[in-house]
Amino acid sequence: DVQLQASGGGSVQAGGSLRLSCAASGFTFDDYAIGWFRQAPGKGSEGVSCITTSDGRTHYAPSAQGRFIISTDTAKTTVYLEMNSLKPEDAATYYCAAGGGIILSQIRIPRAYDYWGQGTQVTVSS
Repeated sequence: DVQLQASGGGSVQAGGSLRLSCAASGFTFDDYAIGWFRQAPGKGSEGVSCITTSDGRTHYAPSAQGRFIISTDTAKTTVYLEMNSLKPEDAATYYCAAGGGIILSQIRIPRAYDYWGQGTQVTVSS
């Protein structure tokens, strides 16, 4: 049974840091694109970051560039999103997703992904 488990959310003050984890069960991330998306109340989904495990390439939304770091463990069963210098506008529910055969133009499109985690809440106070 393929599952993704997102964790690591919490409540921090502006300027603080959090590290989110996305753990796979039932498969490994080999040859998958793993993306982190977020959705704040009343807003649409935003693709925050993505890593393609086949080549280790990383991609970031402009809002995340320079502050967030996406990485994977050597076993390719867990993907991390280290979030630094958090801002109140980063507050949202964060979801991880895995997709096979995703091309560069699709990495920020939710429907391109096959599997989704349950979401983890991030709150940032000013």
